[in-house]
Amino acid sequence: MARLILRRLIAGVITVACVYALTFVMVVSIPGNPFQQGQHRLAPETEMALRARYHMDDNWLYFRDFLTGALRLDFGPTFMYPDWTCNQIIAESLPVSMLIGLSAVWVAVTVGVPVGVLGAVHRHRWPDVGALTLVLVGISLPTFVTGTVLLLAFGVYLHIAPVGGWGTIGHLPLPSIALSLPFIAYIARLTRTAMIDALGADFVRTALAKGVSRRGVVWNHALRVAMLPVLSFLGPATAQAMTGSFVVEKVFGVPGMGQHFVNAALNRDAGLMMATVLVFATMLIALNLLVDVLCAWLDPRITEAV
Repeated sequence: MARLILRRLIAGVITVACVYALTFVMVVSIPGNPFQQGQHRLAPETEMALRARYHMDDNWLYFRDFLTGALRLDFGPTFMYPDWTCNQIIAESLPVSMLIGLSAVWVAVTVGVPVGVLGAVHRHRWPDVGALTLVLVGISLPTFVTGTVLLLAFGVYLHIAPVGGWGTIGHLPLPSIALSLPFIAYIARLTRTAMIDALGADFVRTALAKGVSRRGVVWNHALRVAMLPVLSFLGPATAQAMTGSFVVEKVFGVPGMGQHFVNAALNRDAGLMMATVLVFATMLIALNLLVDVLCAWLDPRITEAV
């Protein structure tokens, strides 16, 4: 296990460094000027002074400043919000995105796994048809459609949920449910496929021959094996849910980090773009490492293969 974690950590550090360097090359290559975006355009003299202060005309010095700042966990100023630093924006918005993302993943697992198990146990019968229909709907409908429908139904017509905004626990359920629907579909499909394979395995027939109940075989034996592909999916899915929820944040007016990332790209705010990409990449690597450890715990053969 220690060898697995060490190898994944080394690979993760190298991956984050490559992502950071590649992002910088893309940031300095795209056209645009952060000082001439929006309504508040700077005077030429002020722009020249700022470019000289932050070494924006020398790409090597510019990258060095970003790299040393990242190593100190200080991402510098943001030109979109003059009164804020990148660290302050991330500190304010990241917990919001993480809360919505983790809630969405929790909903996806608690709904998707039982639906997938139900479809596998009752294969080719109406529970299976219902599970496959849910999968099809969840994958086909875009998030902005489901989010808008939920907002209209529960916020506008039924008045049992706030209409957008953020600040109380009542603002959490609708964005989490809207974000979780695609993940519910994928988890249900993965669970169903893996459970069908597990239920046909030799160890299941052996357990049934020994007198273990059908329910016990499904939930205590087959499900443990079937959860391996689900856990492998949860790593990048959790990172995507926590960092890629821009559409949901936009629909429900949630001040998450996804909106800041897109706005930074539109306004050519290099500092905020580099900071958010580094946070996204680090979260993805860390979550994949956690998934690898969980998979190795569930199936020791994974550790032996490393």
